[in-house]
Amino acid sequence: MASLQPACHRFCFYLLPAFSLKAYSSAVEVLRLANQVSGCDAYRWQVISDDGEPVVSNCGLSVCVDADLAFEREKARGSGFLSVVVVGGGNGALSRNRQLEAWLRESRSRGASLVGVGNGTMVLARAGLAKGRRCAVHWEQYPMFIEQFPEVVATQTAFEQDGELYTCPGGDTPFDLFLSLVGREHGAGVVTRIREKAMTCRIRSAGERQRLPRHSDLHLSHKAVMGVIDQMELSVSDPVPVEKLAASVGLSRRQVERLFQRELGCSPGRYFLELRLERAHLLLLSTRMPVVEIAMACGFVSASHFSKVYREIHGCAPHQTRLPVQRSRHGRAAEPTSPLASIQF
Repeated sequence: MASLQPACHRFCFYLLPAFSLKAYSSAVEVLRLANQVSGCDAYRWQVISDDGEPVVSNCGLSVCVDADLAFEREKARGSGFLSVVVVGGGNGALSRNRQLEAWLRESRSRGASLVGVGNGTMVLARAGLAKGRRCAVHWEQYPMFIEQFPEVVATQTAFEQDGELYTCPGGDTPFDLFLSLVGREHGAGVVTRIREKAMTCRIRSAGERQRLPRHSDLHLSHKAVMGVIDQMELSVSDPVPVEKLAASVGLSRRQVERLFQRELGCSPGRYFLELRLERAHLLLLSTRMPVVEIAMACGFVSASHFSKVYREIHGCAPHQTRLPVQRSRHGRAAEPTSPLASIQF
């Protein structure tokens, strides 16, 4: 980490309600193993919560904390310097916490680096600490995030570093992110030994894709196909014609169509449509945007056209997708309309 000096670095993990236990443990495990293989007390960490009470994770297990937010803020005004502040979250909805945001701004002003995990990145964005910065956002949260924070350069990557700001989408990506931080401090040899102890076969790099394209398998590697898909993902709200997408990778439309059929089993147009419908589906589930605004945000010429195509794919009208979510918010049990609605990470 560019902003850290060779010393014992103090990490402070603020855990949000329903945080991802997997993400939290992945991060801490790297620090623990780094101390072990380096033979020194290079990293120390503590956990805090808003009220000092244990925090329940998204799988129902609780994690005890060392202090509450008010105590940590007061200590920081003295000599309690933090090297890194980590906001650990999951994928649930968040209520705004202005005391937390103030502490994050104070920590940054004192020179601390900031790490957002899962929807912890949303907290950093709300605090005004991510404007103009690249932030890795989970693909499920991405549609909602770009609508709420257009001033942030959101990406669907494994993790991002932009100056003193580090972000990752959750799951096991904190392992990759924290391993990169340790590598900058202690070198490739320590990283290799950590990987051996953790029995990790492969680590992801900053900017690497979070997931494979739709319909693909582990063998998809054609650079032209990936390039076209990258362009599609960037132009969901204003779809680019297939001819221009093909030209951007130096191929003709017919060549790109053959590649898509061979690699993905569908045409570029069909793939693009499904990509836009997926984005719309996630917006329906995670925001209260009117259907007409969602249609426009996903590149459909009208709400009626969007509803027609959406019904053909999902078997129901867009507003019906929201009914289970609305019932759930009012305390009634609900069945998700799509497997996407129940995914946890």
